[in-house]
Amino acid sequence: MGQRDIERQGVSLRSLEHGQVLAGVVAEIEDFGVFVEIGGVIGMVNCAELSWSRFDHPSDVVGVGDSITVMVLGVDLEREHVSLSLKALQPDPLAEFARARLGAVVRGEVTLITPIGFFVAVGDGIEGLVRGSHLDPAPTVGDKLTVQVAEINLVLRRVRLVPAEPEPS
Repeated sequence: MGQRDIERQGVSLRSLEHGQVLAGVVAEIEDFGVFVEIGGVIGMVNCAELSWSRFDHPSDVVGVGDSITVMVLGVDLEREHVSLSLKALQPDPLAEFARARLGAVVRGEVTLITPIGFFVAVGDGIEGLVRGSHLDPAPTVGDKLTVQVAEINLVLRRVRLVPAEPEPS
C-alpha cells in the first residue's frame, strides 16, 4: 500500500509520532510479530514488544481481530514502516518485583531445564535462574521449589535464584 492510499483512508504516516498511544485491531499474526491496523495504517509489533512474559508464539498473546492499544515506537517514512509496542504500555513486572523481593524466599515452579541450570517462575512474568545442579535429586519441569532471590539485575533483566535454606528443626 502506498502513501497516497494510506492518506485516503484518513491517517497519514506523517501524522504518527514516537510515543503516541493509539487504538488498533490485530490484522495478521506471523512468527516474528503482529500486524496492527490503525485507522488505515498498518503497523508492526515485533515479538520483543508484545509482552513482558515469555510466550511461544505471538498468537499466545493476541488474536486476529483483537482490539488493542499500542504505542508508536518509530515511523520510517521512506520504508513506510511503523514500529509499535504493546509492552511499553504495561508495567514492567521485573521492576515491581525488584522493589520488594531481593532476599525474599519464594515458592515457584520449574519451567525450563538447561545445561547451565534451571529456570523457576517466581512471579507474574518473572523467571529466575538457579545455576548448576544445586539440588539432589535434580528437579524436573513442573516441580514446585522454594528458592531465595539472590540477585536482580534490571539492566540485563536477569534474576538469580538459589535454593532456600531449609527451616531449622
